[in-house]
Amino acid sequence: MKVSELLGERYKDRVAEIESQNLMVRGGYIKQVGNGIYSLMPPARRIHNKIEAILRQEMDRIDGQEVLFPVTMPATLWQASGRWESVGKELLRFKDRSGADMVLGMTHEEAAVHMAMNVASTYQKYPFMIYQIQTKFRDEPRARGGLIRVREFTMKDAYSFHTSQKDLERYYKRCYRAYERIYARVGIPEVVAVASDSGMMGGKVSHEFMLLTDIGEDTIVLCPECGYRANMEAADCIVHNDPDEAMAPLEKVATYDNKTIEEVCSFLHGSAEKSAKAVVYQRNEDDSYVLVFVRGDLEVNETKLRNYLKAEVHPAVEIDHAGLVAGAIGPVNPAKGITVVYDRSLIGARNLICGANEEGYHFTGLNMDRDVPNAEYVDVAKATVGGVCPKCGKHSLTIKNGIEVGNIFQLGRRYTESMGMTYDDEKGNRVNPIMGCYGIGVGRLMASVCEEHHDQYGPVWPISIAPWEIEICALRADQAHVKEEANKLYKSLMDEGYEVLFDDRTVSAGFMFSDADLLGSPVRIVISPKTLDRGVVEIVTRDKTIKEDVPLECAMQRTKEIVAELYARINSHVPESI
Repeated sequence: MKVSELLGERYKDRVAEIESQNLMVRGGYIKQVGNGIYSLMPPARRIHNKIEAILRQEMDRIDGQEVLFPVTMPATLWQASGRWESVGKELLRFKDRSGADMVLGMTHEEAAVHMAMNVASTYQKYPFMIYQIQTKFRDEPRARGGLIRVREFTMKDAYSFHTSQKDLERYYKRCYRAYERIYARVGIPEVVAVASDSGMMGGKVSHEFMLLTDIGEDTIVLCPECGYRANMEAADCIVHNDPDEAMAPLEKVATYDNKTIEEVCSFLHGSAEKSAKAVVYQRNEDDSYVLVFVRGDLEVNETKLRNYLKAEVHPAVEIDHAGLVAGAIGPVNPAKGITVVYDRSLIGARNLICGANEEGYHFTGLNMDRDVPNAEYVDVAKATVGGVCPKCGKHSLTIKNGIEVGNIFQLGRRYTESMGMTYDDEKGNRVNPIMGCYGIGVGRLMASVCEEHHDQYGPVWPISIAPWEIEICALRADQAHVKEEANKLYKSLMDEGYEVLFDDRTVSAGFMFSDADLLGSPVRIVISPKTLDRGVVEIVTRDKTIKEDVPLECAMQRTKEIVAELYARINSHVPESI
């Protein structure tokens, strides 16, 4: 490809705060069509194709069979699974010209079950996995970061079907390893897998694959001591209260206009750790109240709360008519007719400050075992820095941000039961198969690689997914001998099967190199009157690890060696498949 013919322009001015978005817009990779909707320009489409090829190879390696589900589906499929009602506005619903309810697919569990139903009717057909690479639409309210969070996107999603939980777990490990291979092959072996909440997908076991980066929206809880990793939504919160502390009496004291934890604890010369905090929610379905008590230094994990209640909730807006006293809510004799949840951070807690359920008053000396003897405790708090690791028990937890670049779920029988998919087992009984689900967003993965591998000048693409492996920069291409040698090398490399971008424009060196940095080819060959006068070309890698003057007659061979070396670096991080 010649740069003079390449569609798109490159820009100097910064256009976005998130670096991957900034560089991909400036470099002529993507063009915004609408909120969270982008067109891919030629360089991005080439990267996209390479990632898709890697995905196909790795899915085929673990016995996947590629299929293609429709983007548009009748509502009856989603009604059968129960998600027509349970999924919110992210699912785009519409009516076709005959008035039938339809959806644009944001995920394809229902379509996968529909495809496999009646064609996998005996145990002899199991196990199997089907996958697709398909356009999806999620009406995301917080589109941001270019391709990091979009509304329309391309995803590789795979669905496996099994006759036993043991068989699912065996395959789950194979897919887990396939994902590790994928991330290593695209140049980000540093991706980590974390335990996660299954959310709307269902199932009890799930993992998210995270690229740890400051711009990530997900919060990851890590233990450097033992390797424990979990998404904040799924991380256990463990705290220890002193069981030997002598009990003080429960005393009601005036706190006047002090209402927040900080105000009350300061007024009473206490600490947030020695207090019980009340947080009020309402169920989305009927606005009924849910009252959560948690230790004052912790925050409620709303995902855990939703999972415990098996209901969607939102922070309460108005609580006066619920019999609750704002700023003074406490666990001793709470208001009637309200669901009360006690976080396990309060187990064994003694001598706490808490609300007295009376305007302007709080209690000191709250002892949960004595004063709230019937409390039942559940984990609904967020893990904290320095908290107790659920795996090794040390006070070692750290928290980092991450971009989710893939996920895998053990779905169980949620969809096969609700949609009536069965097979005949060895004894002739009709049984619902067990499912697994495995997804990777292609565009997000591309943007994440850019986010991880760039410098101040542009992307530093790993050679395995770079839009072009090699760029030839012909300085003063208007001079016959420069143009002749550049064209000769360009043709020779193309004939050998290499992907080559040839900048044949008559522009300044600074302008040409600036564009080359934004296009990010791993290997750059510079041919100019000065290099030819010395009988050499300059070969430099985009990551600056190699910079050499190579005799003109050796340029072809040395380029091939460097390309092979860069591929070897990538492959050295790829684990064996299972």
